[in-house]
Amino acid sequence: MARMFKIAVFEGDGIGPEIMKPTVDILRDLANASDAYDLSFETLPAGAAHYAVTGESLPAASLEAAGKADAILLSAMGLPDVRYEDGTEISPQIDLRKTFQLFAGVRPVRIAHGQHSPMKIPNGHAIDFVLIRESTEGLFHSQGKGTVTTDKAEETMRITRDVSEKLFHFAFQLARDRKGMGQGKGRVTCVDKANVFRAFAFFRGIFDEIAKDFPDLHADHAYVDATALWMVQKPWDFDVMVTENMFGDILSDLGAGLMGGLGLAPSADIGMNHAVFQPCHGSAPDIAGLEKANPMAMILSAAMMLEWLGLRHDIRAMTTDGTRLRGAVENIMAECKTITPDFGGIATTGQVAQAVSAALAT
Repeated sequence: MARMFKIAVFEGDGIGPEIMKPTVDILRDLANASDAYDLSFETLPAGAAHYAVTGESLPAASLEAAGKADAILLSAMGLPDVRYEDGTEISPQIDLRKTFQLFAGVRPVRIAHGQHSPMKIPNGHAIDFVLIRESTEGLFHSQGKGTVTTDKAEETMRITRDVSEKLFHFAFQLARDRKGMGQGKGRVTCVDKANVFRAFAFFRGIFDEIAKDFPDLHADHAYVDATALWMVQKPWDFDVMVTENMFGDILSDLGAGLMGGLGLAPSADIGMNHAVFQPCHGSAPDIAGLEKANPMAMILSAAMMLEWLGLRHDIRAMTTDGTRLRGAVENIMAECKTITPDFGGIATTGQVAQAVSAALAT
């Protein structure tokens, strides 16, 4: 009998609902064709548009329902003209990370064979690495709580042993899993600024402690400024990178640039018991309703969700479907036919989603 999984769905703002609907349709089709698993979806209110009407960006009932779900699928959130009273953006996704302690922000950077990239990739090299961003503390710790006077503004960076140990264990285990599947080199790089900040020296020290538990893997360090340079010069050298919240926020966009844009950048925020899957890009309200939105990052995030659920619950059919879904997207991008305007094409959101469904059916 197929196992049922409950998925909490946040449709988001701007183009959010446009890219969420075809993603859910694809997931339903995959589940309907499987004897091993089934999916049920519960759409929950949240976001900037909801805040503008109700004064709540993430209602308590939505948070409670999300906590009971097996996974959370979240589309682009926020609108540029809707802000909290302190001037910061509406960001329920950050509230979810903190509430459910989703410490590992997983940002894969992958350029499949034949796929267009702004970079010239030498023969014999492939770009396939994962950036893991700590997602609950770091410089984001004081979000909404920083102090501002007429003379100065201060924010506080927080790094704790408890969260850092979990983060590094996650990173090393991911590198081990990738190596076992033939995807990675078995290398984990700690990205920091330990030469300047005591907090990052503390961060690096914990990394070195955890590395001793994984003698089969190679552990090294890199300063964040050098990492940004090497991500452009030689991104094929990386396997798994792990870093602080703000650094990860910035480097993940650079990684998206290697792939050609945020339209291909999926992500997951994973904790011990919960996980949120969402595209890295924003809500792009300027193109909302025009069928120009690229659904690929949302679909790839759904593929990550299937793989995570499959591994967590030992259901091979789910991991296989997640891999198939990612492969379908990569094949379409390599063909450079059915692609949206952000990648130089003329296809609509719906046409891209239909192409993904067709690729899965072959």
